[in-house]
Amino acid sequence: MIDFPDTHADAEPGRPAYVMAETGTVVTYRELVDASRSIAALLASRGLRHGDCIAVLMENSADFPKIAWAAQRSGLRYVTLSTRLLPDEIAYILSDSGARALITSERHLAAAAEAAERTEVVEHRFTTGDARSGFESLAEAVASVPAGTEVDEREGVDLLYSSGTTGRPKGVKAALPLDPIGTPPGVAGLLHDHWGIDRDSVYLSPAPLYHAAPLRFTMTVHRYGGTAIVMERFDAERALDLVERHRVTHTQMVPTMFIRILKLPEPQRTGYDLSSLQVVIHAAAPCPQDTKRAMIDWLGPIVHEYYSSTENSLFTALDSAQWLAHPGSVGRSILGTAHILDEAGRELPPGETGTIWSDGGLLFEYLNDPEKTAGSRNEQGWTTVGDLGYLDQDGFLYLSDRRADLILSGGVNIYPREAEDVLVVHPKVADAAVFGIPHDELGEVVHAVVQPIAGVAPDDTLADELLAYCREHLAAYKCPRRIDFEAELPRHATGKLYKRLLRDRYSQPATR
Repeated sequence: MIDFPDTHADAEPGRPAYVMAETGTVVTYRELVDASRSIAALLASRGLRHGDCIAVLMENSADFPKIAWAAQRSGLRYVTLSTRLLPDEIAYILSDSGARALITSERHLAAAAEAAERTEVVEHRFTTGDARSGFESLAEAVASVPAGTEVDEREGVDLLYSSGTTGRPKGVKAALPLDPIGTPPGVAGLLHDHWGIDRDSVYLSPAPLYHAAPLRFTMTVHRYGGTAIVMERFDAERALDLVERHRVTHTQMVPTMFIRILKLPEPQRTGYDLSSLQVVIHAAAPCPQDTKRAMIDWLGPIVHEYYSSTENSLFTALDSAQWLAHPGSVGRSILGTAHILDEAGRELPPGETGTIWSDGGLLFEYLNDPEKTAGSRNEQGWTTVGDLGYLDQDGFLYLSDRRADLILSGGVNIYPREAEDVLVVHPKVADAAVFGIPHDELGEVVHAVVQPIAGVAPDDTLADELLAYCREHLAAYKCPRRIDFEAELPRHATGKLYKRLLRDRYSQPATR
């Protein structure tokens, strides 16, 4: 066993567990533990038992970690819902997960109420605001719990849904062993051992807590007694200010955050004291090599990277020195062993691209989808999430793309990530998505949708400039044939693009 929030609450009740960046609200370990115990007692009084599921629809707020820890200490499964989802999408996840309780905030009450009406599984509805729309006030409900209500405390587990970038999201159902409270999940020890998360850590969490990595990292910080600085929303300069203000030691970002920070005017970017930083971690989406190298040049050899997924069946990692020796790699396996297989299931030699499989990682299943679960396994019992990549001679893994994003044009495999990596470093580009669109002769052709930076006109002149820029850096067949523009791309807060939302607009074959 390792320390638990309760341990820190007893030893140092006034120690900050987390600070909300915008409001400055400080939640101490004593407050976190007392609130989570009270909410756990409420859920127990309503009949929720080990293995039952609750759902949380909430922006980053002071209430979010209290609710997550209530479920974690109650032996429950808990779904944290993206606040970008529409009511129909929320209702689907509520039904699919069998969530017996739904907790939301005032900001998202309307969507939560509409979604709850579309499913019959939700028995208990709470809001952190005032009671209305069929939702009880969480504070009033907690206050009404009979004294002496007992909670059989056991470790719960999150039930997180894939981002749904290629279709309906699927719940990733991990094992629920119901270990004694204080027994750490596997990821907690990994973060402690590999990146030194401990009592002295000040962790900046710039992304939504409803996503796997921010949620798991923040809760791991609480297990070890550190302090999390939770941003309500990401802003590049604000993040740098928070590092200086709170003497942040650790943070985890996604490549789009790196890109936005690097594109700040030089006086803004270099005007903050970042000397407290010990570890800057990035993951969740591929990082362009020029961006990664620029971050290392600026911050020094403190930039770390890992590759994993919500399924957590494979975890690779590497530090700055290893990346400079193996540029473009996402590291070597530290959980599970990576294998590269072709479509026939044969293992490929170093340097050849195929599907990434993991041997010996954590087991998972896709909730209510035995077919997808079966498709994620092979005869050896290895698992895959469908990503493509290759290994080098030293066992370092390189990502190519997701199989669903692979473009097949005239019989040639094209990985759109290559063109995306070129476009996003152009000084006039804020974001870019590259994907295949139907073509009546070639099957598919490469297409791009670009979000220009503020103040740059999205016109034919810019399109021609970007196309020429691509052709300077890539073979012609890998370059987009055309570029369209959007004010903002549909990107998940974790950095993943909802390419299907863009691709669906081009459903009819092109002939040009």
